[in-house]
Amino acid sequence: MPLHPSDSRPSSNANLRKFVTPEVIYGAGSRHLAGRYARNIGAGKVLVVSDPGVVAAGWTEDVLASLEKEGLSYCLFTGVSPNPREEEVARGVESCRESGCEGIVAVGGGSVIDCAKGVGIVLANESPILEFEGVDCIEHPIPPLVCIPTTSGSAADVSQFAIITDSERRLKVSIVSKAIVPDLSLVDYATTRTLTPYLVACSGMDAFVHSIEAFVSNAQAPLTDMYALSALSLIWNHLPAAMKDPPDEAARTQVMMGSLEAGLAFSNASLGAVHAMAHALGGLVDNPHGEANAMLIDHVVAFNYEAASERFDLLAQRMGVESGWRMGATERREVLLTRLRQLKRLSGLDLRLRDRGVVRSDIPLLARRALADPCMATNPRRPTLRDIEVMYEEAL
Repeated sequence: MPLHPSDSRPSSNANLRKFVTPEVIYGAGSRHLAGRYARNIGAGKVLVVSDPGVVAAGWTEDVLASLEKEGLSYCLFTGVSPNPREEEVARGVESCRESGCEGIVAVGGGSVIDCAKGVGIVLANESPILEFEGVDCIEHPIPPLVCIPTTSGSAADVSQFAIITDSERRLKVSIVSKAIVPDLSLVDYATTRTLTPYLVACSGMDAFVHSIEAFVSNAQAPLTDMYALSALSLIWNHLPAAMKDPPDEAARTQVMMGSLEAGLAFSNASLGAVHAMAHALGGLVDNPHGEANAMLIDHVVAFNYEAASERFDLLAQRMGVESGWRMGATERREVLLTRLRQLKRLSGLDLRLRDRGVVRSDIPLLARRALADPCMATNPRRPTLRDIEVMYEEAL
């Protein structure tokens, strides 16, 4: 007897997962397609968001040339700093409104793309950017957005996250919504050629932590697992070589792919305590986000291990740990932590919080802010305020 259609329905929605991604064009030279795709999404005039460093490297000029080739006019906005601030978003909105732009093209790293997302949020929803802090607080989708990432770490070009700094509170605000997933990402690994070894290390470590936190997230799923594991392997095996000067092109290509895959994973599985704590830290001391992640990763993994030991053991296996399965849990954890610290040293990011001016009296404030960050909701082990203080103390 055939089943009634309703008989095939799952009894619960607990195992259902969405997987959201923009269209992605991957490969060297893809930046030159920005004009064609901006025209395809119906933009007659676009706001191009970039920063002075990317302009100096020549990548913005390539994108502007592609817009001109397609007969598109544009307004260039470059007032973006690392860890973009709410006042920079407001100035970008003003530039867009004054010039009558219909779409946005972002050329740069995570800071540029997050600022571009912020501009789009305010344009579509007509409220100051900080009012959208949190998860699913955006009513109207942003204008069409094309991204050309020039770093291999943030994956803001494929994610539903935007991080904006509240200057007054010295706090990084997380905005999470499917309404801010870009329409298109042109992933051109050639753009990493002008990054310094330190910027490669910071961006690569950010992507590496994305892969770890997505894999152990309590919102993980088979699709996110696939990308997270692949990303971790790529970055673990190629990040030290990618930092060479002159650049190791093959290694940087692999790290860029790892960044993309880690972004697809974390955008859909979310993150955890490392990012929650790094957001609080970056708001206070304004250091590079990947550096903040590196300072905290081993301390958070040590705390989280007991809640997801089998998953952490799989990650360790991807990092070359083959003989740990005969060890006890404590020994396996220590082997994994040793590997993480090894990558930190090889990347030149073996730093302490005190190296960036953090003092013990800062820790209670940092811990309160981290506990309230949306990324903490998907951490595999729910920490208390004191747990977070201890992890900061260990990293001090």
